[in-house]
Amino acid sequence: MSNLLLLLFALPIATIIIASVLELVLKNPIAVTALIFAIYLIVAFAAFDATFLVYVILYTILAFVSAVLTRIILNLINDDDDDDDNGNGNNNGNDNNSSDCGCNNRYGYRRYYR
Repeated sequence: MSNLLLLLFALPIATIIIASVLELVLKNPIAVTALIFAIYLIVAFAAFDATFLVYVILYTILAFVSAVLTRIILNLINDDDDDDDNGNGNNNGNDNNSSDCGCNNRYGYRRYYR
């Protein structure tokens, strides 16, 4: 009975939490999924028997889904939409790079060029 609770409740919750944290660090859902799969595959043969491989596949799918959802939520929170402005906050219909954003001013950071 304790193995069933571990397999159905503790490990899926741990998978979701670990996949979300790894997504914050790695910023790549495929890498998170591969790492979770490798960890569970090692655990499958070290601590459990071959029937645990079904759970390994399910936990890998769960890790991928939670990593992708974490990536989507972070993209919505950060809203990295910078295709509508030129860097200084006002576009005024100009799509050229002649604005005074200071991009070409290499001496704007004087302490780095002394």
